[in-house]
Amino acid sequence: MSVSQITPSLFLSGVDAAQKLTLITNRNITLIINATAELIVYPNYKGVEVLHVPVQDQPHAPLRHYFESVAESIHNNHSGHTLVHCSAGRSRSPALIMAYLMKHKGVSLRQAHEWVLENRPHIRPNAGFWRQLMEYERDLHGKNTVRMVATPCGVFPEALDNEENSAYCMNV
Repeated sequence: MSVSQITPSLFLSGVDAAQKLTLITNRNITLIINATAELIVYPNYKGVEVLHVPVQDQPHAPLRHYFESVAESIHNNHSGHTLVHCSAGRSRSPALIMAYLMKHKGVSLRQAHEWVLENRPHIRPNAGFWRQLMEYERDLHGKNTVRMVATPCGVFPEALDNEENSAYCMNV
């Protein structure tokens, strides 16, 4: 039941944490973004809005359709803090938060990944979500800082480090 603080007003977790009234109250959560395919039953939270992003954790799932609306909801939540969760807080919710960071904090996908990873070390968006994030980064910034590479263990995102003309794997 760990909750990770990404910014002063943005938190990331799995579903278990999102169902704890004391956690929601103590962190002044007024917006919960539920990035699971299932409708979750929450305790009776007064003054808390819930936005449902009904997407499965599958590479073909259209998470990109929600990047803009989720980023705007997080950005426009001025009444308190936001909690974004999926089942385990490893794939869907970190991907949505990385999209928000690119859109509203002006960072690259590589920087957004490093930002979230620093605060929640066990994230691992699936390959399809990485591809959708790369497309979104290209739309926002006109270039990519991540590419997908085939390895003997599967296809993984690789960060491009323009300063040193080198790359490193991001999702192992």
